Amino acid sequence: MEGKKLIEVRNLSKHFHKKQVLKDISLDINKGDVVCLIGPSGSGKSTFLRCLNRLEEANSGEILFEGTDICKKDVNIDLHRQKMGMVFQQFNLFPHMTVLKNLIIAPMKLQGVDEESATEYAMSLLEKVGLADRANEYPSKLSGGQQQRVAIVRALCMKPDVMLFDEPTSALDPEMVGEVLTVMKDLAQQKMTMVVVTHEMGFAREVANRVVFLDEGEFVEENAPEEFFTNPKNERLKTFLSKVL
Repeated sequence: MEGKKLIEVRNLSKHFHKKQVLKDISLDINKGDVVCLIGPSGSGKSTFLRCLNRLEEANSGEILFEGTDICKKDVNIDLHRQKMGMVFQQFNLFPHMTVLKNLIIAPMKLQGVDEESATEYAMSLLEKVGLADRANEYPSKLSGGQQQRVAIVRALCMKPDVMLFDEPTSALDPEMVGEVLTVMKDLAQQKMTMVVVTHEMGFAREVANRVVFLDEGEFVEENAPEEFFTNPKNERLKTFLSKVL
């Protein structure tokens, strides 16, 4: 059901030693949303994303994922992570495994999917991203753009409820960026819920339904893309956009 709250972040704070990286921030992410997080380096974007599946532990606040506060110590976070696909800047594929093996190992081990079913699903996804013919190659034989597309498929093989992207194109050569963004646009059209930390302003403008600006650990401005980019209210955001657009 689109529009239903999937993730509710309430008063989230995060410190690294004496430095406060996230300052009492709150945000709702609804089913079917594509939320793009933008802002200067060091503003807390990646930390926020990593807090959403507790790769970073928040110091205070709540993260309700499908109604469960996953910040509580007694929560089985591994179960919730299975519903949260994560794609990083670096592809993190297992170099000693073929593309296909990279894709099917988690569904088989964590979800008990049989090899035939896991393979069939993985191959259908590889087909969609144009890499079915590379299933038996090793990651080292693929370009950066191809490896990142495989990393996205690997996350999708778990049939997640939300996809988290942490600057998925920042490690790629410019000509490879487009092929990864195309896959992400297709996911958005299929109503996959996505939270995307990105420097790709064109992607945010075209694909997001909400854009959020972080600065110094705070959500400074949030709006629909057209309004966000053409009529920013906050002075810090105006300055930022004047440098990146």
